[in-house]
Order: sequence, then C-alpha cells, then structure tokens
Amino acid sequence: MDFDLREIPFSRRGSWLALSPVVASGVVADDVHLVTHQTRQVGVFALRPSEASELVATPEVLRWEAAAGRIEAVFETVDTVRFRGRGTALELEADDEAHLFVDPTDLSPVFASHASGRRYRVTMLRGEATTGPGRSVRLDGAEGWEAVIEEFGTARPPYGEKQTTDGRPAEFDQVVAEVRAEFGAFVERVAGWRTAEYPAAEAAAYVLWASIVRADGFITREAALMSKHWMDRVWSWDHAFNALALAPGEPELALDQFLMPFDHQETSGALPDVVGHSGIVYNFVKPPIHGWAWRKLSGAADPEVYERLAAWTNFWLDRRRVPGHALPHYQHGFDSGWDNATIFDHEPVIESPDLATVLVLQLDALTALAEELGRADDAAYWSTTADEIVAALLSELYDGNGFVARGALSRTPSKTTSLVTALPIMLGRRLPAEVVEQLVVKIRRHLTDWGLASEDPGSEDYAADGYWRGPIWAPPSVLLDDGLRSVGQVELADEASSRFRRLCERSGFAENFDALTGEGLRDRAYTWTASAYLLLAREDAARRRHVVPAT
Repeated sequence: MDFDLREIPFSRRGSWLALSPVVASGVVADDVHLVTHQTRQVGVFALRPSEASELVATPEVLRWEAAAGRIEAVFETVDTVRFRGRGTALELEADDEAHLFVDPTDLSPVFASHASGRRYRVTMLRGEATTGPGRSVRLDGAEGWEAVIEEFGTARPPYGEKQTTDGRPAEFDQVVAEVRAEFGAFVERVAGWRTAEYPAAEAAAYVLWASIVRADGFITREAALMSKHWMDRVWSWDHAFNALALAPGEPELALDQFLMPFDHQETSGALPDVVGHSGIVYNFVKPPIHGWAWRKLSGAADPEVYERLAAWTNFWLDRRRVPGHALPHYQHGFDSGWDNATIFDHEPVIESPDLATVLVLQLDALTALAEELGRADDAAYWSTTADEIVAALLSELYDGNGFVARGALSRTPSKTTSLVTALPIMLGRRLPAEVVEQLVVKIRRHLTDWGLASEDPGSEDYAADGYWRGPIWAPPSVLLDDGLRSVGQVELADEASSRFRRLCERSGFAENFDALTGEGLRDRAYTWTASAYLLLAREDAARRRHVVPAT
C-alpha cells in the first residue's frame, strides 16, 4: 500500500513523531519535515535530498527515489527514526524554533527544539555528518551512509543499537520487516473481514494505527489522536468512534480510547472538551454519546463505567437544565460538536433535539447497566427521566413539520435546515410513526451522491466549505446509519453507508468533505473518518455474510 505523504503523515503506533510536509494548520511545505506532536505540532527540521527525488510512502518505509540513488526512513522505535542512503546525500535544516549544536561528548549533531521542549540527536552508523552554514547537517558517505535520529530530553545514553543473536546490530531491512509485520498484524485484527469490496480498509487502518501515541503528558493511556497533522489532540466525542472501530480486534485499546477523557472528568461530572499532550480544555464539553457508544462497544456491566456515565449524565441533568425544564441545553455550538451549525444562528444557548436524543440513549444505557448491577432504584430513576425527556422533546421541539431547537430562555425556534435536527431518528421505536416518516424525508433531502450533507444543499445557508454548514462528516454518517436501521429504513441506510464509503475510497479520510464534489477538506488524515469507514464497512461485510458483527 502506497500513500500520498501530503495527505497522510508517515509514523508508527506509539510515536509522537511523524515525517510529513504538513507543518502547521493547512500549511504544506515543499520538503518533508520531522514533526513532533508533544506540546503541539512542531516542525523540527526539513529533510532535503541532494538530488531531485520522488517520494514513495508505505506503512513501513518512506523512500526518496532519485536517478542517482535513494534514501529510506523507518521508525526503529517510537522515538527513533533510522535513515540510510546511497548515491544521494540528505541535508537536515533546522526549522525556525530549533537550534543546532555539536555535543562535545561524542561529536553528534543535536537539534534542540524550543517549541517542543525536546532534543533530536543525529548518530551516524555509516558515513559522516557534516555541519554546514546556518543550522544544517549533511548526511553522506561514498559507500552509502546510515544514521539514526532520536528524540529525548536533556540527556540520553549513546545510541544503543538493537542486537541480533550473533551480537551484531540489526540490519535496516530487519527493522523494516518488523514494522511491516507489526502493522500487518494490526490490520488483520481490526479489518480481517476486508475484501475487494472495501479497497480503502488498509489505508483506514494505517491512518488509525499511525495516529496512536503512547501515554505521555495529559494523554493518560495509549490513544489515537484525531490526526498527526494539526488536529493532534483527543476531543470528547471523536474518541468514541475510534473505540468502536477498534473494538473487535483490539478490545483493550478500544477501552482505553473510550475511557481516556473520563480520566479527566471534573467533580461536576463534565468531561473536558479536548485533551492534548500538554493541556486540557474545559470551557466547553461535547455531546453525551457515550452511553450509546458503550452499548455498541461492550455493554458489559462494568461498575467503573457505570459510575462515570452516571456522573456525566448528572452533569447534564443538574447543571445544564433551566430550573423547571425537562430538556438540557447547550451553551455554545462547541458543546454540540456541530460548532457552527445553523441551529445556533439565532442564539448560542439552546435546547436541541440532538442533545435530548443522545441523553435519552445514555439514560437507556444507564438503566440497563443499573439493572445488571442490581441497582433497582437507580434503574427506575434513569428510566423515568428518559421517558420525561422524550415526552418534552416531542411536545416542545417538534412542531408538526420537524424538529427545531429553541432558545433555553427565549424559546425562539432555530432554523431547521441542519442535519443535526434529524438525529432524533436514533430513538427508533420511541417515536410516533408520523415523526419517523418526516425524519426519513428530511434525511433524504440531505443525501448527495457522496453521503449526508450537514446542511440541506437547498438551503440559502449551505456553504461548500462551511464546516458544519454543508460538508459531509463521519459522525452523522455513523449515528444516522444506526438510527435508520433502528426504524427499519434499511435500504436508505445501506445507500447512505455505501456513498460515504465510496467517498472515502475516492477522497481519503479528510476531516470533512464537500458534499457535492466529494473533495476532501481541512485536516486530511482524520482518525474518526477512518474509523467510520472501518465501522461501516465491517458492518456491511457482516450483513453480506448474514451474521451480526462483533462489537
């Protein structure tokens, strides 16, 4: 499998490093850079072959192919990148926030990055490293050259090469083979069902595998970042889709994805908005899809999960309901995950049908968990509260033509052209038949050749690159697939799933997509998009085999 390095960074599971020409939000450099994602996305140095070269990227090795020779790179470990070259030299030139010096203890060139707070030591295994003018190092050798670059803090022991049974250093090709085997085993675990019907499954698995970082800083567990481009953090609903994609083949890793934001749960029960290596954002939250996700992920009566979900639910019931109101409210578009959706055009503090829906599903999950754990009183409370919210949703946010959001205090109705107002279909048989019929009609209006547009394409507010005001996104594609199937709309669900999968097969795993052209937009290697593809493809493959997928 080859991939375009401008779209997908070259990395390895567990590493905070990547090789990529994407060095900042939307910025694609001419050259590949060593990029680190500790503290934030930081370019450390550019890598410039001495000869004009063509890049070839595979999951295990990155190659610069030139007429006179080639350069290759492989991740030997999560913090060590190994290079070798023949016929072509490689120049490393420091980025703006990095400094170059020679360590007098072993004469190794060292790049010290102020922005990342790390150092990057160059150790030659063959050939020589020559410091040049400015802040550059040239790696070369008449008979070929080989080098390793290690990320570390203030100090690190001299490079210790891996040893084989005969005591000699591991060969470069041996390291490549080890990485190939590691990724191949991962693909088999998470996408062993793949066939020619799902040609993007391996690429989706790579995006997910290569975006996983080891626990460090505020990332308390091995976790898939949203991307190893600039969206290099974990948002508190994105992670649930990654967990679902990983669940059958990597159950422990999937559980870590699910629980990681809960490691930072506030005493109020609120989850953080986003967790990164060096910081946590608490000023917003994300929608409570976690009960729905847990039932699909496992559903097991785990007391720890129960307590965390209960606290998260009580945050919405106790802290996000106007006194006397049954319905919870968002206080900003960022709380919803649909940041700038048109339901927020009139005012930011709204009681929204999607929030009521996912909270009811979370209450249903808690009811089932409480019953299994023998907490009858809790189960009765969760069940009664869910019924009250469904009743309020239908009486206060359904106007006979469809669902609207309303100002939490003003009661002003929102616009209704956002796909987010179709999410109540996830309540399935809880809804009256006529409401389901109306929701199906609405969803059909949003279905383009490539999937479900986040804003009705016929709306005057539709914008091709309008973030949540037009583009196709992965989460609604998964959530509405589930909702449509819950009301027996299998044909429509199959069609929407097929179109979204075809979109990914054509345009990769972008953060979102132009709903009419299918062009990938924003961050181009987004894990929840890759995970949505894997999840929908896996479920489609299972239906073709007439079996229920393991989740």
